[in-house]
Amino acid sequence: MDQVARVLTDADDGVLGGHRIFICDRDTKWSAAFRRTLAGGGVHVIQTPFQAPNCNAHAERFVRSIKDECLDRLVVIGAGHLRRTLTAFTAHYNGERNHQGLDNRLIAPAPTGPPTAKIHRRDRLGGLLKYYHRAA
Repeated sequence: MDQVARVLTDADDGVLGGHRIFICDRDTKWSAAFRRTLAGGGVHVIQTPFQAPNCNAHAERFVRSIKDECLDRLVVIGAGHLRRTLTAFTAHYNGERNHQGLDNRLIAPAPTGPPTAKIHRRDRLGGLLKYYHRAA
């Protein structure tokens, strides 16, 4: 896990590079050594309270979504492929995917054209993720 923490906080291409906070539950995989390594990389680790499953609900929902909609339908070949896949899914999740908790709206909607404009489809990950939008 120490190696994972070093990779996560790598200044060049680490997932946590440029981020200041890492929120995790109290699972034993987040050991004291792991948390120290993250702290050494400039990331403040916050653990959720004991016996409070709702504190981690948003993270758990994101993990379930990425597994169900992406990773279970894809064969990942190497760390670079996984990184590109996660980046593409995160962009899709935040800007192109409807969310029931937001009344089926987008988190960060892009400007759309008039209701009579032609509808376009944007594919991500070779067509695994699709987004339909009106031309602006």
